[in-house]
Amino acid sequence: MNKSELIDAVAAKTEMSKAASGKAIDAVLDAIVDAVSKGDTVSVIGFGSFEARKRAARNGKNPATGAAIKIAATTVPAFRAGKAFKDKVSSGAKKGGKKK
Repeated sequence: MNKSELIDAVAAKTEMSKAASGKAIDAVLDAIVDAVSKGDTVSVIGFGSFEARKRAARNGKNPATGAAIKIAATTVPAFRAGKAFKDKVSSGAKKGGKKK
């Protein structure tokens, strides 16, 4: 599902216009990105949590040359699925996998 399909699905479930659904989805995503970029955790009960995680500096290898390189420490966004989300995905996988 891409963003336009998500907007269509939200519009159908909420009986909002596609334009209003698009604005609502954009607002939610912007709020999540803003909060996580500030170091906050965004928890949506039953869905999951968005957070920033620190990744330590480490040694790596250039795949083209095989030369050793140093990879700097960084902060990356992360998502941890909630129990209800995991259970729904798990039961969907048992019933035949993806639906299109």
